[in-house]
Amino acid sequence: MSFGANKANAQQIVVNGVVTDAASKGGLPYVSFLIGGTTKGGQTDADGKYTVAISNGQTTLKFSYVGYKTQIKNIKPGVSQVINVQLQSEFTQMNEVVIRAGKKPKYRNKENPAVELIRKVIENKSKNRIEQYDYVSYQKYERMLFSMSNLSDKFKSKRVFKNYQFLFQQQDSTKIGGRNLLPVFQEEKLSDNYYIKNPEKTKTVVLANKRVNFDERFIDNQGLSTYFDRMYQDIDIYDNNISVVSNQLLSPIADGAPTFYRFYISDTIKTQQPNLIELSFMPRNTTDLLFQGKLYVTMDGNYAIQKAFLTVNKNINLNFVRALEADLDFEQNADKRYHLSKSNLLVDFGLSKKSGAGFTGERLVSFKDYKINTPLPDTIDKAPLLVVVPDASKQSEQFWTMNRPVALSAANAKIYSNLDTLQTIPSFKRTMDIVTLFFAGYKDFGPFEMGPVNTFYSFNGVEGFRARIGGRTTTALSKRYFFETYAAYGFEDQKWKYFVKGTYSLNNKSIYAFPQNYVSASFQRDTKIPGQELQFVQEDNFLLSFKRGENNMMLYNDFYRVDYVREFENHFSYSLGLRKWNQSPAGSLYFSNSENSFTDRINNINTSEVTLALRYAPHEKFYQGKVYRTPIVDKYPTFNLRYTAGIKGLLGGGYNYHNFMGSIDKRLYLSQLGYTDLTLDGAYIIGKVPFPLLSIHRANQTYAYQLNSYNLMNFLEFVSDHYASINIDHNFNGFFFNKVPLLKELKLREVLSFKALYGGLRDENNPIVNQSAMRFVKNQDGVSITNALNKEPYLEGSVGVGNIFKILRVDVVKRFTYLDNPLVTNWGIRARVKFDF
Repeated sequence: MSFGANKANAQQIVVNGVVTDAASKGGLPYVSFLIGGTTKGGQTDADGKYTVAISNGQTTLKFSYVGYKTQIKNIKPGVSQVINVQLQSEFTQMNEVVIRAGKKPKYRNKENPAVELIRKVIENKSKNRIEQYDYVSYQKYERMLFSMSNLSDKFKSKRVFKNYQFLFQQQDSTKIGGRNLLPVFQEEKLSDNYYIKNPEKTKTVVLANKRVNFDERFIDNQGLSTYFDRMYQDIDIYDNNISVVSNQLLSPIADGAPTFYRFYISDTIKTQQPNLIELSFMPRNTTDLLFQGKLYVTMDGNYAIQKAFLTVNKNINLNFVRALEADLDFEQNADKRYHLSKSNLLVDFGLSKKSGAGFTGERLVSFKDYKINTPLPDTIDKAPLLVVVPDASKQSEQFWTMNRPVALSAANAKIYSNLDTLQTIPSFKRTMDIVTLFFAGYKDFGPFEMGPVNTFYSFNGVEGFRARIGGRTTTALSKRYFFETYAAYGFEDQKWKYFVKGTYSLNNKSIYAFPQNYVSASFQRDTKIPGQELQFVQEDNFLLSFKRGENNMMLYNDFYRVDYVREFENHFSYSLGLRKWNQSPAGSLYFSNSENSFTDRINNINTSEVTLALRYAPHEKFYQGKVYRTPIVDKYPTFNLRYTAGIKGLLGGGYNYHNFMGSIDKRLYLSQLGYTDLTLDGAYIIGKVPFPLLSIHRANQTYAYQLNSYNLMNFLEFVSDHYASINIDHNFNGFFFNKVPLLKELKLREVLSFKALYGGLRDENNPIVNQSAMRFVKNQDGVSITNALNKEPYLEGSVGVGNIFKILRVDVVKRFTYLDNPLVTNWGIRARVKFDF
């Protein structure tokens, strides 16, 4: 990795190589080097490799490392070359010597000059941050490149890539990711950015944006860009925690850094002003989510970071990350403080940390025109906080050539045209068609796509074997009109189920694209488990057919719906809906208003509802899939509020009621202790209604662990007309397992959850108190299987182990209350498949 190297030109040559220990032959990480006669240089990467551009007339490189003899290497003029260096230990080796191992001094923070220095850096953080100024403005250039990496020549020459050879790139073998690359995504962005201290506000004006655009039938381009931005966020060394690949790593200058890191003064650099102290750091526990690397601290009283090199230990508890390097450079402001001028983050991913093909992402960020305490125009202080100038995505290549602070290489400049060409090749289209079918579950036929395939076959206790087929139209048919349908047949109940929906887009874009603005009308006749509302999965998904206990209480539903949905750029949205709903019992479920449930039964319940739903998700990021919009979880909360009014007499509705529901979802990051996902929700129903219209609490009778369900509650076990609940799911990210010898090698992660539900029924809706209320369902022994919560809350919790084989979480779940209810399981084992970094 090159540090301090100028851009190559006609008068420059490239020198690279590896610095090793002369005795062990192992690569030496972070060895400092200087170009003779200059103050420019850098350091080797974690494997001892380096690359530097040398101007003609510069004839030497000086390598220095604490504990080793300094070595100077001559450079041949006019030709790029490889110079490998072997550094000798400072200690003289004798022919015969008796070595008695003394006790290694224990590392201590007390009276450690390196720790005293880092504490000075921590004390001075506030005056070296952007927040110290009243106004700040700067221009920011970002470039993101994502490639398949470490590809062998054998892989490259496979028959399937016969027509794609123009896509491959070769890079310097000293860089992470290997020699052969296959670029798959590139994006550039140029923006003006503003910061106002009081009241605190930031604003971004995007001047230009250029990226690879894939066929929207296969890939959500905006979502892909958003996902990469989340994985490769800006690195602020002054933050206590730094987000990298969706995890938070403790900064080496965090307030608590001396507790988790070891610090060493490794060099003093007096060849530039101000003088710098080279401060090396490493994690006390190599498996914890921590960095290692070097900081260069100014000795001018600011105790600012002038340069930083961050990497991670090979033992870190991060999945699929084979290598990570981040370079940060800082420049002085007019007031002698320092601001970030350039950062470069590279991460190499792979199923194996040692070898094989993988993916490499690189994000380069450059800052210029940095101005401080210059009052900003009044328009900057006004909403919206993100502005994209007209035609930002249509800027000419001449514009980019003039405004890129870092020029694209010839190979990278071809990526846009190469990938455009790729999408015109028939074999690539066929490949994407197969990939989309496998991962998204849809087969594309141009104006119509069939799916999702995981619902084509399923089974349950009422329908038996269930066959289904369906699909929907695409933008190839129309950008205004969309239609969706399916038909299903149950071989046990011998009934047809079907669904048809028509949608009209009001903003001339796909109804799945953000921000949504459409009206829709639909009719659905199908089965449903009472109270079962799944997220990010279809209820007739084949894998959810496997359930524990009895599973034959269902509803036949007829839904007539009209909806209007409107989203705004600030991620506030609302929807208005009118629904006519007919419910009929199926299986062993029945409706009855008397104790004689076998003779006095009700065939159906008819309701007509008007609904207003409000949602606010500030700074929300997501990937839009074929079926669901998948949020990219971050620290920002999500608020939901919904009001439903049942209107008696409207379209045959039989009940008057008002249902108020609200929820808050929030992820809390706790630094080295991991993170907590917290959900608070509640509801209050006004009016007398039968139990199918009450809040039927979400139960789970599958063997999968469901985050938002009660995993030891039975279907239809509890109903309420008012309730409040809390759901806590905490992931320790291996904080404790990382301290256990041998166990830490497995990279397991501890998980803990707790769920509490408090609620009840007013007398008017409780059949035990009110004889006119609809009766709860009883089993064959005459015992009610549906209950109201009493003064005691429903409680369950779990402890588990995550990251098993990097994809599996297994929980032991314990139920603490209402243990005397029929068919109750006090504890169970549940599993969940999830890919985590």
